Amino acid sequence: MEIICIESIASTHLYMCEAVRNATINKNLALYALEQTGGIGSRENEWHSTKGNLHLNFCLSLEDLPQDLPLSSVSIYFSFILKELLSEQGSKIWLKWPNDLYIADKKIGGMMSARIRDFIVVGVGINIKTAPAGAGLLDIDIDLKDFVELFIKEIQKKILWKQIFSKYVIEFEKSKAFSVHHEGKKLPLKEALLYEDGSILLDNKRIYSLR
Repeated sequence: MEIICIESIASTHLYMCEAVRNATINKNLALYALEQTGGIGSRENEWHSTKGNLHLNFCLSLEDLPQDLPLSSVSIYFSFILKELLSEQGSKIWLKWPNDLYIADKKIGGMMSARIRDFIVVGVGINIKTAPAGAGLLDIDIDLKDFVELFIKEIQKKILWKQIFSKYVIEFEKSKAFSVHHEGKKLPLKEALLYEDGSILLDNKRIYSLR
């Protein structure tokens, strides 16, 4: 997969989604920006991020995804792979259901995904050098170029979902001390039950990770 680095962009995710939608991009591709001036975060909130932080987007054709990966859990799948790579380098990062990256009780980043035509478009942001109020920073130093290349290489291995999920089941217990936003409500995760497709049973409803 080709990897492109650019100096500055409003939003890697919005750019990639639009380019895939209008077929300007018609192949597997990764794009990261050194600066992002109008990024999108959870629940479509703005995610302002300065130089030194990670602003990465990639698109993968559906046929290049693991065959057993539920499309509703794409964000969990790629977030956990990212988390594992950072853990191997000494970080205490963990993945809060479904797509938030945390150090202790502080959010340091997150991932979002969308299906457009025959592609999955995935965006990830991590606070490495600076963070907004209330958020945290990654607890290790990484070289952006080297890490992006390592991550893209790892996702091209097409690790099976069942292998990722077997590890995430254990990690999910940490999420139970937190809450999740769903349909305008903030729901505690302490009673949530995790299904094999990455969805949860909460408030008597089956909730999927669709972003």
